[in-house]
Amino acid sequence: MTVTSARPVLAAALILSSFGAGVAAPELGAQTVRVPDPAVKEGVDAWGRGDYAGAVAKWRKPAIDGDPDAQFNLGQAYKMGRGVPADMKAAEDWYRRAALQGHYQGGDNYGLMLFQNNRRAEAMPWLEKSVARGEPRAQYYLGAALFNGDGVTKDWVRAYALMTRASAAGLAPASRSLAQMDKYIPLAQRQQGMAMARDMESTAARPVLAGTPAPMPAATGPRTGPRPVDLPPSQPVRTVEAPPPRAIPTPKPAPRPAPPRPVPAPAAPASGAWRVQLGAFGDAAKARGLWGQISPRVSGLSGLQPFLVKAGAVTRLQAGPVASKAAADRLCAAVIAAGNPCITAKP
Repeated sequence: MTVTSARPVLAAALILSSFGAGVAAPELGAQTVRVPDPAVKEGVDAWGRGDYAGAVAKWRKPAIDGDPDAQFNLGQAYKMGRGVPADMKAAEDWYRRAALQGHYQGGDNYGLMLFQNNRRAEAMPWLEKSVARGEPRAQYYLGAALFNGDGVTKDWVRAYALMTRASAAGLAPASRSLAQMDKYIPLAQRQQGMAMARDMESTAARPVLAGTPAPMPAATGPRTGPRPVDLPPSQPVRTVEAPPPRAIPTPKPAPRPAPPRPVPAPAAPASGAWRVQLGAFGDAAKARGLWGQISPRVSGLSGLQPFLVKAGAVTRLQAGPVASKAAADRLCAAVIAAGNPCITAKP
């Protein structure tokens, strides 16, 4: 199943750590306090002014120190090539660091990058987590994989459910893929998929649209103060689509054999000592080509035999035998009337 076309354009979000009181989180039985780093907000402000290099400089230290928002933002900068040279490996590494700390959007992007890089086995656990939160891009990718049996066991019911959810979220490629799935998935399985999609909608653990701020996971403790802020970049990030569901080709019927062509009865062999000469050529192929062009146009030539007569470097095209000079003259007149030169000849 193929899906052509335009690639989805989804706005990339920059995450801003919330400001306010320190956050307490249980760790190994002890209380630890994580204070949001003000440099993360300063970096977001710089990004908003178009100072991408300044934003990256603000995020670098907190990211190295383990701030998951700063790590995710650096991943965005490396992916877009803003403030730093574009570097997909560096972007993947920063997404991974954020994801391992439970950063939702970091996990979303990390799983998608793994899938796009054909590291399907590594990608699947992350895609499943994103799908559980209702992330449309992950639903699209996993739906395509389940339809094709690409790195997972083929499951058309769940594939249809996930593609339905991604389409409902406004992902255009998912809508196109869903229309193609309709041609191949039996009605009963499509109905089961739609029922499964309704269950997914009622139990979704996060808002449907990608880029919507998600709370930090419990591993970092509940956050206080304002919600994380989404700051779209000056240009949206174009994500690489998953391989679309492959179309299952409909077998074509075997072509019927053509009826046998009637074999014309052989003409009575001509006799005589005369020929007509239709031209002389330096290339024998041109002589043969002329015969193929003129013989169907002059009825008197159809029963004659072509002769390629070598005369030094020249090849003469003659046709015969013709019974008499008078008959050869009449035939030449017909050839000339058809627009081709002709003379009579006697071998």
